[in-house]
Amino acid sequence: MTAFTRYIGIDYSGAEVPTASLKGLRVYEVRPDASPCEILPPPSPRKYWTRKGIAHWLVEELSGDIPTLVGIDHGFSFPLRYFEAHGLMPDWSAFLDDFQHHWPTDGDNIYVDFVRDGIVGNGAARGGNTRWRRLTEERAGGAKSVFHFDVQGQVAKSTHAGIPWLRFIRRQLGSRVHFWPFDGWAVPEGHSVITEVYPALWNRSFPRQDRTPDQHDAYSIVAWMAGADSIGSLTSYFSPDLTPPERTVAQVEGWILGVAPT
Repeated sequence: MTAFTRYIGIDYSGAEVPTASLKGLRVYEVRPDASPCEILPPPSPRKYWTRKGIAHWLVEELSGDIPTLVGIDHGFSFPLRYFEAHGLMPDWSAFLDDFQHHWPTDGDNIYVDFVRDGIVGNGAARGGNTRWRRLTEERAGGAKSVFHFDVQGQVAKSTHAGIPWLRFIRRQLGSRVHFWPFDGWAVPEGHSVITEVYPALWNRSFPRQDRTPDQHDAYSIVAWMAGADSIGSLTSYFSPDLTPPERTVAQVEGWILGVAPT
């Protein structure tokens, strides 16, 4: 028996503003015994999803009783060194509030670069070093630092754009959704779960066919999650074999689903 009855994969983008229609934002869904399919945004003048639209759609979708596993392709938290440098409590909920206060990238007309350039917010007071990496990034191999902007394959911009929307979803849904592993490594039965994913772990395992790279990343997320659940291995990925100190760090920094320790 599978732990979930629906899987949603989101290939994220931090480009432009939260209300911009972005070709790089892609959503795929799969249910047991079905093939992954792309979910298009509700009919509107915008052709593609917006970050704001995805956040509101997830709140609506996860408000029901269908246990759903959601994988989103951006960092959910920062390295422990960030918390230490800025004198922050090692608490994810407090981090979300503090980050959104300094990086209000969920504002309708705010670019990530507006905060970087000091036009809005106070990003300078909550910056990081490209040499700071989370434990899960080190274990994932090619994963880049969440502070490494302006490079090929960066995750920094999507992370800085996406974290405030995690806060929004959490505030809207409360205990109805389990943010893994911040709400605990054990996943409550019958709950929906939102996790950080890294499509590069899986996208070479599935034929690309006629999908764009962004579509294929979202496809790969749901194909892997559904496949792992169907063979009963997903549970082991929710409980990586970490030492107690590593587990304590990872519950603050977050963990990429599918990354196992060396």
